[in-house]
Amino acid sequence: MAHQVETMAYKGQTPWHGLGNPLSDKQPLEVWLREAGMAWEIQSSPVHYLTAHSAEVYADAKVLFRSDTGDALSVVSNRYQEVQPREVLEFYRDLVDLGGFELETAGVLKGGKKLWALARTGEEILLRGGDLVKGYLLLATACDGSLATTAQFTSVRVVCNNTLQMATSDSTGAIKVPHSTKFDADKVKQQLGIGAGHWEQFITSIRSLADRPVHTFEARRYLIEVLGDPALSFHQQPNLKVLNHVFDLYIGSGMGSTMASANDTAWGLVNSVTQYVDHERRARSSDNRLDSAWFGAGAAIKQKALDEALTLAA
Repeated sequence: MAHQVETMAYKGQTPWHGLGNPLSDKQPLEVWLREAGMAWEIQSSPVHYLTAHSAEVYADAKVLFRSDTGDALSVVSNRYQEVQPREVLEFYRDLVDLGGFELETAGVLKGGKKLWALARTGEEILLRGGDLVKGYLLLATACDGSLATTAQFTSVRVVCNNTLQMATSDSTGAIKVPHSTKFDADKVKQQLGIGAGHWEQFITSIRSLADRPVHTFEARRYLIEVLGDPALSFHQQPNLKVLNHVFDLYIGSGMGSTMASANDTAWGLVNSVTQYVDHERRARSSDNRLDSAWFGAGAAIKQKALDEALTLAA
């Protein structure tokens, strides 16, 4: 799929995925809607099919399509509750106006089948050696059944733009609303507990990773657990080329790998995997890489990388 630059907008530095239309500070939501390619509605129509004798209606499903282009997005159950592009951005209105949040990027993927917005929460932590990590809140949804409407806290490591979902002990760093249920923005914010404890839990975790020294043997074993086959030794791995590349990122070639927080530490291990997933893992295009890193196989790899590192640091 070609890059959909016209369907993404951002404020500040160019996002790590390299896509988007730049915006100046404090733009109204209407400008974000237009520049992010979200100034349209999801509409629906009954499913029709042709028999040898007539045109019939299939009563149990509907076609979702874009109001601006008429392009079909998916065929879903009549019970499917879609979330409109405007609702994604409206979710942040009071957080921006009253809560000190700041929208940084928003847009669509796969022709409109997935929509998201990302806002900086204003929280940040400076680890040893000047390693700055900032907190964000991501809201994403889909109209093809591939993703529940999801609000989740995430982080960005500034030196390399690595993205990582915040892990919390009670797993409430993310709220998922299935499309069988109507999306209630206020209820989701209450469930998230905006600003209440998640950032503190997360920084406690990453500080423990930055303080955990790692030996070469442990690093290779970790990469096998995250990316390889635990039944085989390092040099027997079928994806040995990938493992060696990620190991090289860890020992010095990765962005920020020589900072005090990451040099020979569990935090460095996590970021070597994250750099590989966010910036280097093979993808058909940058927007497919973004889709994977936030919502697909890449996100699962990063979560496993964080979980294994926390186990190592425990």
